[in-house]
Amino acid sequence: MLRNRNALTIVEGLVVVAIIFLLIIFLSPFYRGGAREAARHNLCQNNLKQISLALRNYHDVHGHFPPAYTVDSEGKRLHSWRTLILPYMEETQLAESIDLTKPWDDPANAKARDTSISCYDCLASDTEPGFTTYLALVGDNRAFAGEKPRSLDDFDDGAAKTILIIEVDQKRAVHWMSPYDFEEADGLPFGKETKGAHPNVNLATFADGHASSIHRDVDPEVLRGMLKIAGGDKSEED
Repeated sequence: MLRNRNALTIVEGLVVVAIIFLLIIFLSPFYRGGAREAARHNLCQNNLKQISLALRNYHDVHGHFPPAYTVDSEGKRLHSWRTLILPYMEETQLAESIDLTKPWDDPANAKARDTSISCYDCLASDTEPGFTTYLALVGDNRAFAGEKPRSLDDFDDGAAKTILIIEVDQKRAVHWMSPYDFEEADGLPFGKETKGAHPNVNLATFADGHASSIHRDVDPEVLRGMLKIAGGDKSEED
């Protein structure tokens, strides 16, 4: 009987040690930090999925994606694609309050400009209120062709391999109403030395609607291919 009681005591001791070990892991700053980053990553990716869904819904209604920006009769940029998809993000009232005939930074649009849109805000980015790090890729061989809208038929490399929206470094952040994004002349949106909001990766949404993370160690040529609508059919995602 004494031997059995000793054996039971040893088992109980091992259980207690295991519980203490697990508590140390779960309550450690390292674990908490990792959990927070995982949550931020998932929230950011969910933001991009919602943006992508709004873009696809816009495409279904109009037969094409919104232009990167609208212009006035003199070619001056007025409003961003982010403003144009508001009705497809359950922001109809905000969209109706914006005067699209006047520039985004006109006093007439001040109230809307002071409004923050949660889907445009990456919680891991240290940006000013109302600013976003989710930028469209704009250029002759990019998903957005300036004031000219594109349809899915223009994506010769396939919708699943072409990036629509890319998450950039917070230094490149713009106000969500701003008609300026990531231009083709800007080069690559990130590289190995980029310090982004998420460790080792930048998030993106593709023309087919899926959102994914792209490692910063990606081959620059592969990344260039994903930025093009034609002539770059490679893809490398996490």
